[in-house]
Amino acid sequence: MLYVVLVFLVVAFFLYVLLGGADFGAGIVELFSSKDNQKPIKKTVYEVMGPVWEANHIWIIIMIVILWIGFPATYHVVVVYLHIPLTLVLLGITMRGAAFIFRHYDAVKGEASQKLYDNLFRISCLITPIFLGMTFGALVTGDISLLEDNPDLGFYDAYVHPWLQLFPILIGCFYATLCTFLASVFLIGEASDEQRGMYIRKGKVAVIAVVLVGMLVLVTGFVERRDFVLDFIVNAFAVGSVILSAILLYPLWRAIRFGRVNRCRFFAGFQVALILFAAAITHFPEVIATTSGKLNFMENIAPDSVMNVLGISLIIGGLLIIPGFLHLLKSFHMIKMAEEKK
Repeated sequence: MLYVVLVFLVVAFFLYVLLGGADFGAGIVELFSSKDNQKPIKKTVYEVMGPVWEANHIWIIIMIVILWIGFPATYHVVVVYLHIPLTLVLLGITMRGAAFIFRHYDAVKGEASQKLYDNLFRISCLITPIFLGMTFGALVTGDISLLEDNPDLGFYDAYVHPWLQLFPILIGCFYATLCTFLASVFLIGEASDEQRGMYIRKGKVAVIAVVLVGMLVLVTGFVERRDFVLDFIVNAFAVGSVILSAILLYPLWRAIRFGRVNRCRFFAGFQVALILFAAAITHFPEVIATTSGKLNFMENIAPDSVMNVLGISLIIGGLLIIPGFLHLLKSFHMIKMAEEKK
């Protein structure tokens, strides 16, 4: 059952990064657009996100439950030493959801309140993926000091220093850029004929931004001699995944240029999967780096009896949730495999 649990964890992680990331990216696209473009983007974003605006968070809930029950040692390190950025993530998710609803269903709909809701939605869509990326950056940077090994550690060194550094911040910016890239590409297929050109331009800009910020992350990690980057660049699987992702930029660019909806989404999703695989394979199963050494993800896991119950529960839940989720997307015409806008 361990492998069943791991499959659900990986799938939930990928779907949250892909679908939840696209939701965050929609707000970022809106934030960095001109005032003339913000109004039609706001309308498109609502039409796309309205039916499923909170459904994607089911994947992060599944991840938390799996880590909490099946991998308590990893869960302990994450929620204790990174509770500040994770709390900010939760606040951002809450603020984004509340603002998204109130800016469409506010009974008053005054100009001042609408401006407030718009700003809250856009800013929370930006800061939430940044703090999510910073959390991951802190886990691989190697600056987490465990209190059991350093009992005299101060609050700042224990709970702030690991994530409030240049390298984790850049990883946070990279994830926010990746979210913008996903949203720009996905929205090409949701826009009207008049607006599609705008999203195609934004998609091109987002591709360039992802490449530049990604290169900045690698250069910074190399200069700072971060083990994650140093091991990344000599890992054949990680480098191969990044090279393949880079090769796919050409067909993606052509698909964006000609507004090929399905091809855009396929290449964008596949590239994100390759990037995630490259990041995960670098140190797996030693996914958390501390000042005392790397922590093995597969050690100190739950007993077999617990894993069996967890695996069976996930299988039953998956048989109920996944078809329902797909039906939800199909019902609101968000699955368009048979359509190709030109």
